[in-house]
Amino acid sequence: MSYRRSAQALAALTTVVVTVVGCERGSSTGPGNPTEGVTAGCPAALAEARSAVRQAEKVDVSWNGPTTGPAALPDKTIVYVAQTMTNPGVAGVADGLRDAAKVIGWNVRVIDGQGTPAGIQAALSQAVGVRPSGIVLGGFDPNATSAQVARADAAGIPLIGWHAVGSPGPSRQPKLFTNVTTQVEDVARISADWIIAHSNGRAGVVVFTDASIPFARNKSQLIEKQLATCADVRLLASENIPIPDASSRTPQEVSSLLSRFGSRWTYSVAINDLYFADAAPALREAGRKGSGPPFNIGAGDGDSSAFQRINSGQFQAATVPEPLAEQGWQIVDEFNRAFAGEPASGYVAPVHISTAANSSGATTWDPPGYREAYLKIWGR
Repeated sequence: MSYRRSAQALAALTTVVVTVVGCERGSSTGPGNPTEGVTAGCPAALAEARSAVRQAEKVDVSWNGPTTGPAALPDKTIVYVAQTMTNPGVAGVADGLRDAAKVIGWNVRVIDGQGTPAGIQAALSQAVGVRPSGIVLGGFDPNATSAQVARADAAGIPLIGWHAVGSPGPSRQPKLFTNVTTQVEDVARISADWIIAHSNGRAGVVVFTDASIPFARNKSQLIEKQLATCADVRLLASENIPIPDASSRTPQEVSSLLSRFGSRWTYSVAINDLYFADAAPALREAGRKGSGPPFNIGAGDGDSSAFQRINSGQFQAATVPEPLAEQGWQIVDEFNRAFAGEPASGYVAPVHISTAANSSGATTWDPPGYREAYLKIWGR
């Protein structure tokens, strides 16, 4: 069996990215395509990746979410239980939730779980004790708070997750009216496709993940699986750094990675942009230029600091952002459907890639149309 056929067989059985020596030829020449003119070892995968990336980078998108639903119901209180408000994605959704609640006339309270299992359990216990109209599980696994989830269900309090389980939509076990998120498979695929396309199919990649969060762990595994579709992309390392520990651990891990891999490390992808905020000092200290390599892409959540790094060319080249404000508005709309006895909307926001070239200096991905659509639905 040939070396490439062996690699393809391995990729079909596992999510380990193939290790092909040719990928190490992907040395960078600048902030553009670092291997332009070099023949890739995966022409079909490269062509597919380029097509997908071109589509995801479009900004002139139309609202494809719900246009009908129940009118606004009055006098509701929502408690948002955050995994940790230091997670910019969790905090961004909370901001969107507050904005939408003001418009619809509801009250919102945020309780911070501080990023620890005990803290999250205590926060959710406190939320249930308030007896609100509904509770949001912001960025944590409901199975880790099964006792509190059962208490909420017994009290008749509907639960809506944000990045709480692996798939969007209603969940029976654990019981959620719906889970608001982009499709993790799409986010993982497009972030890997960006690396394949940007590197012309030749890259040495480091993946940053948080294996303590099932959603994040699944995302990073899917990223690795998609990277494996290109035979000349090499997975150098998969770094498991819990998000609450990112600020303390990432700089040290980045220094170690630089020592281990040197110029072979040309690309990074992280399940959350915040890793690159913490990686920047170590990369800078090592004499790496902000415009790369390594060229860094965040596979969520697209907070304002990520956009600032991207727009200024400082240790991040792209992000696959969640439409955080839009998702806060969607959570309010989903609760309104729950309170009215109607099913969840089933809406899933499409994936998008933001770069310095298409962000026009913006600090969030805030697609058009959703505010007007929800206002019309709610009769506001």
